Amino acid sequence: MVQKDRYIRFDWAVKRLLRNKANFGVLEGFLTVLLGEPIRIVEILESEGNQQRENDKFNRVDIKARNSKDEIIIVEVQNTREIYYLERILFGVAKAITEHIELGELYSEVKKVYSISILYFDIGKGNDYLYHGQNSFVGVHTGDFLEVTTKEKDAIVRKLPAEIFPEYFLIRVNEFNKVAVTPLEEWIEYLKTGIIRPDTKAPGLEEARQKLIYYNMDRAEQLAYDEHINAVMIQNDVLSTAAEEGREEGRQEGRQEGRQEGLAEGLEQGKQEKNIENARTMKALNISSEVIHQVTGLTIKDIEEL
Repeated sequence: MVQKDRYIRFDWAVKRLLRNKANFGVLEGFLTVLLGEPIRIVEILESEGNQQRENDKFNRVDIKARNSKDEIIIVEVQNTREIYYLERILFGVAKAITEHIELGELYSEVKKVYSISILYFDIGKGNDYLYHGQNSFVGVHTGDFLEVTTKEKDAIVRKLPAEIFPEYFLIRVNEFNKVAVTPLEEWIEYLKTGIIRPDTKAPGLEEARQKLIYYNMDRAEQLAYDEHINAVMIQNDVLSTAAEEGREEGRQEGRQEGRQEGLAEGLEQGKQEKNIENARTMKALNISSEVIHQVTGLTIKDIEEL
């Protein structure tokens, strides 16, 4: 890519640029492609869940927006693995719902929430790069879908639970290995590689080509961005190296099985020291204690005392 075509990673853009109303078109385009209907963002909402903090360096890059249909859309980029990630996004959706209904208001004021997670880690088994979860009530014996009858403005209205309950999208960026053909695939390609085609017609990407150019940032912003990219690369390398060292030490210990107890204890002590060293490195990079626990095997208490 020539210099002018170097584009900012989406996780950085979400945190620094896409909160600006002048740049809503980029995010609106992405959401339109993903949700399959025109999306217009009215405002970016602030809450405890999406405020920027120092410890948000890797894991918490959130946008919480209200669209023209008065629905709530949460967009979150996750760079490193978190053990209880599904529980966390469920909590985030529940919190978004309760934040937007006041005590004493009717339940009709409950807002529909879309939770969109852009994941740069392996969340589990599955062959697709995009998963969609939606609530529905299916007859146990008949297989039909329940429609709920409500009364609005003196009219009887039939609603499917899916029109009310939250929807969840999990985008497994690293699993995308296709030649991008559709607008959605072009977006996933950008999320994974940072590349935007010069002839793209995908909603939002045309505007991104104009507004997310690296060389349009001032020098201080470029340095901050470069530091962020370097930190992400380092933490990914630390995690992969620690995991590989753990596997290799496990293989070595297997080959040493049956030797003297003293030698086994020495190997175990060496492994523990290496785990502590790796834990200190990851902790310095603000990686969560849960992830460090999973990689090193150290207890949460021991990690927090390092």
